[in-house]
Amino acid sequence: MDPQYKHNVMKLDNGIYAQEVKKTLIVVLVLNWLVALAKLIVGYVIHSTSMVADGYHSFADGASNIIGLFGMRIASQPKDADHPYGHKKYETFTSVLIALLLFILCFHIVQNSFEKFRTKEVAQVNTFSFVVLFVTLVVNIAVMLYESRKGRRIGSDVLVSDACHTRADILTSCSVIFAFIGIKMGFHILDSITALGIVVFIGKAAVNIIRESSSTLCDSAVIDPREIEKTALSVEGVRKCHRVRTRGRKDDIYIDLHVLMDDDTRLVKAHDVSSKIEAKMKDGFGGVTDVVVHIEPLSSEGDRDD
Repeated sequence: MDPQYKHNVMKLDNGIYAQEVKKTLIVVLVLNWLVALAKLIVGYVIHSTSMVADGYHSFADGASNIIGLFGMRIASQPKDADHPYGHKKYETFTSVLIALLLFILCFHIVQNSFEKFRTKEVAQVNTFSFVVLFVTLVVNIAVMLYESRKGRRIGSDVLVSDACHTRADILTSCSVIFAFIGIKMGFHILDSITALGIVVFIGKAAVNIIRESSSTLCDSAVIDPREIEKTALSVEGVRKCHRVRTRGRKDDIYIDLHVLMDDDTRLVKAHDVSSKIEAKMKDGFGGVTDVVVHIEPLSSEGDRDD
């Protein structure tokens, strides 16, 4: 497990956690759309496909914040009869929607870039356009650092994935700055080429989000089984440990394991050992929500089906 999560995941109840994420998303939303508005207005005025593409990228950042807010509203609901494991995976599913939004944006940018190739329209780069790009770049860096640190501190998939999206926006803004320098030197084709390059950055961010989110949604193992076994065997009375399974988000982990004890172990003792194992798991691995311990007699070892 990422040691940063193990050390920093906070024991927040759903209400406080949701409020923390909501406040962060609202701040980021306002800043992203101010940045997007500035880029789009200037980009259309100077007829720059790359700056317009960068503006749409920033606009998508804001749109993903709205999706995140909607996802958090569902994810913060308490456990119920139909959702005994809670609703937190809705937040992870929201991350997938953010990735799909990025793929749609890629298609739009490619379409506009080829149209620019066809019409041979020249961007009218000026000093003001450079100033806007540098200012928005500084804002993007501040937003990325703020959202990423906050997301890791409270263990939020949406904030971390959205910060990844903003990181891609920083790279695309840098590429537009270099394209503008080239345009001023007479290489006008760089405007469309840079816009196509932006697609690569956006697409990479989308793929990374899909990869990370699918691991949670498909119940991939979260913790190394050997670490679980080592922790279980440290409890007095446990002879062996097997059939270890983990799943869930990094801040909402579920652990199932089987432990073998001496055949003559009293039920009260077995229950006490089970409680100690659960406590050790929650103390040793950040983000563990639930631990199910199956007690088996040592004599059943030869009959088990692994």
